[in-house]
Amino acid sequence: MRVSILVYGVLYVVVEVMAAQFAAVGWLRLTALDVATAAANACLTVAVGIALLVGMDVYGHRWRRAMVAWREERARLDAESWEEPATITVSSWRPEPLALPAGPSSWHSATRDHAVPSRDPAPGGDYAVPARGRPFPEEPGRLL
Repeated sequence: MRVSILVYGVLYVVVEVMAAQFAAVGWLRLTALDVATAAANACLTVAVGIALLVGMDVYGHRWRRAMVAWREERARLDAESWEEPATITVSSWRPEPLALPAGPSSWHSATRDHAVPSRDPAPGGDYAVPARGRPFPEEPGRLL
C-alpha cells in the first residue's frame, strides 16, 4: 500500500510540473522541445526529492547510532563514578614506640623452676583517680 501511494505521489508531481510548464508556454504553441524540457524538469524535481528523502534516512540512521553510542558512554561514565574509592593510606604522625625493657631476672629464674611469679595488683586499683590534680596526665604519649 505504501509503494502504490508513493508511485501515485511521484506521478502527480511529474504531471503537475509538466502541466505548469505547458501552461507557461501556451497550449497552442507547444512543440516537441517544450515537452522534452518539461519532462526533464519533472524528472529533476523527482530526483531531488528522492535524494532529499534518502539523505534524511541516512542522516537519521547515523544520528541514531551516534545517540546510542553517546548514551552508552554516559552510562559507562555514570557507572564508573559510583565505584568505591580505593583505600587511602596515611602515615602515622606518632613516633615509633620505644623498645620494651628486659623483664626482671626473677622471671627467668621462675620459669626455670616451672612456677609463674605472682603479680600484685597496682595500688589503688586499675582506675584510681589521684587525690589532687588532674585525673589523667597531659604529657604526649602517655594519654589513653
